[in-house]
Amino acid sequence: MITVAAENLRELVRDIFVAAGCSREEGERLGKSLVGANLAGHDSHGVVRVPRYLQWMAEGDFIPDQKVEIVRETPVIAVVDGRYGFGQTTAPQAVEIGINKCRAMGLSAVALRNSGHVGRVGEWAEMAAEAGFVSIHFVNAASSLLVAPYGGVDRRLSTAPFSIGVPRPGDEPLILDFATSVVAEGKVLVASQGGKKLPDNALVGPDGTISGDPALLYGPLEPNGPRDYRRGQGAIRAFGEHKGSGLAFMVELLGGSLTGTGAAEEGRRWANGMLSIYIDPKQLDPEEFFPADVKRYVDFFKSSRPIEPGSEVLVPGEPEIRTRRKRLAEGVPLPEDTWGRIVEAARSVGLDEARIERALAR
Repeated sequence: MITVAAENLRELVRDIFVAAGCSREEGERLGKSLVGANLAGHDSHGVVRVPRYLQWMAEGDFIPDQKVEIVRETPVIAVVDGRYGFGQTTAPQAVEIGINKCRAMGLSAVALRNSGHVGRVGEWAEMAAEAGFVSIHFVNAASSLLVAPYGGVDRRLSTAPFSIGVPRPGDEPLILDFATSVVAEGKVLVASQGGKKLPDNALVGPDGTISGDPALLYGPLEPNGPRDYRRGQGAIRAFGEHKGSGLAFMVELLGGSLTGTGAAEEGRRWANGMLSIYIDPKQLDPEEFFPADVKRYVDFFKSSRPIEPGSEVLVPGEPEIRTRRKRLAEGVPLPEDTWGRIVEAARSVGLDEARIERALAR
């Protein structure tokens, strides 16, 4: 395991994307967002994505420095086309539109279509919470067929992430953020590169075999070989049996079909769709009952006796807050395979060895 200081890692990721053709501003956003996912403990959406982003950029799937296009707009609704820009550039533009409309009207909805990978969806819920707004986000990935529905073995869903953010004045927001599959595809990627192993029930083979072997998704694994989910015969499983599968189905329709990106389907161009709803709690709660009751209920919720002695009950977002503090202080742990791929990515865009080695300075 390699440990890299968060700021060093952020700057290295920035420099990689700038060398690849992004503006410095976009490189900064990519570095902050990807390393931010690692800091939150969501390694599946962190710097492990760097080589894949570069590949998609080289193949023309992701286009640097895109300004979103507003396709349709009312005082409370906007349909926004990301024009296949990096999600770390398109998503904050779309969220800002939603925040501004919510600030003016008390409620808004924004459909983002044709975006590059938007990363950790909880980041956008955090952005809305910082502005004081509750938000709900439904995300799909057109052409990213990865997940088998409950009762099936064939891929019919993307990992269909879902996130809700609730602001808490004077405290960290409550952020619920998860893929509707047992694991995100990025977690399979991390596991395939020597990171945390998958649960034994994460994947299903074409014959119905339940397994945690990443080779089911990627095909035979070579130590330094590519990871392409189109080469494998298996699928990730939807979480929560019929309930999780049903939620994933609805996320596909809302994040994909309703945004105009399209629900998951073979042969489509890779893109994220994200439907976001924003609510100003002050418009629903002029008596300010909400903040006090959130605090009361959080305390009540956490007072449940833990099932394991010495542990505790956590609220959504609490594990991320603790992991962020720990990794900011101690550095970001990366499997050696993942670090090796980042080094190769840096070399491929022309960064010299001295610049790469500087990232390991403490």
